[in-house]
Amino acid sequence: MVDLRKLDDVTARLGDVVLDPTGWPSFMDEVCAAVGATGAAMLQSDIRTEDIPRTDSISDYFTKTYFPSNLHLTDIRAARGVPRLLAGADVITDADLFESETEMLRDPLYATLGEFGLKWFAGVGFRAGSALWALTIQRSPKEGMFDADEVKALSRVSARLTEAATLSTVVGRSALTGVTNALDLIQIAAIAVGRFGTVIGMNSQAEACLGPDLAIRNNRLTLRDRQANADLTRLIDQLDHTSDLLTVPSSPIVMRRIDKRPIVIQMQPVPPAARSPFLGARAILSIRDLEGSTAFDPNLLATIFELTPAQARLAAMLARGDSVEDAAREIGVAVSTARNQLKTIFQRTGTHRQAELVALLHKVK
Repeated sequence: MVDLRKLDDVTARLGDVVLDPTGWPSFMDEVCAAVGATGAAMLQSDIRTEDIPRTDSISDYFTKTYFPSNLHLTDIRAARGVPRLLAGADVITDADLFESETEMLRDPLYATLGEFGLKWFAGVGFRAGSALWALTIQRSPKEGMFDADEVKALSRVSARLTEAATLSTVVGRSALTGVTNALDLIQIAAIAVGRFGTVIGMNSQAEACLGPDLAIRNNRLTLRDRQANADLTRLIDQLDHTSDLLTVPSSPIVMRRIDKRPIVIQMQPVPPAARSPFLGARAILSIRDLEGSTAFDPNLLATIFELTPAQARLAAMLARGDSVEDAAREIGVAVSTARNQLKTIFQRTGTHRQAELVALLHKVK
């Protein structure tokens, strides 16, 4: 049975998850407690991804079966239920999708649900902007199917979810804009990207960087440097396979150019308020064009990291984007000598790779 008072109390606190999107699983736990269900998840009508907000109680089903078996691509509840939601229904249940329980249990999705002690379903439709979503609530065989009175009670949640999801998207966009604008003020180009690398927004500094070497194609950032573009693709792939609640560890991407110093791209986490599942923001890419950038002070680097003048000069040249070979040629030493100096620089700075060293020196600058 649905506890209406408890359900109303839970939905009344939806404002909390607008400001802190990490609270969606806890919200769904409380909804399940109010309606006598085992677990819940949020699924978009047309794009269902592995990092969907869900309760721990049914997480194993999604991670071990639903997505690995590609059931998210053939989900009969979406195929039959989404048209009903688009037609104006607030809630759909198994009774709306099948003529009989026998037909229902023949479907492959329901067979896998049974392996996890799950059976009955209700989906509460809501919108986040133009996107249609459903809060899918799952019950065990013992908890029973949702009856007409319970569907009526759940329909009260639909409008509140739409309000919260839409507001969450707006708050998330404002948070992203605030960060990119702040970086604009200190002349750092910034591009906000979503889970699949789609560009959600950028500041004026980033727009100024666009050109043949760095462009937006099909709403994705593309780099002319093939190696750098491959590195960026791998980074985006990491975003796709990492929970919204986790930060993806990454090294700077160095995009080399002909007759110009490189561009360095670093990934920053989005602010907590922007981690709305409905916005899909996953990272902010900060872009530094080393062409014409202020020179690094070798004396400062020597003092901070206890480097010799020769080591500090080499470090400064690497930080501005020069290769070891180019730096050795300009300084007038053998490449082997420069590499030996670099090993010492790594030891003194606590770094292990050139990209890691460059990232550290940019923090010092």
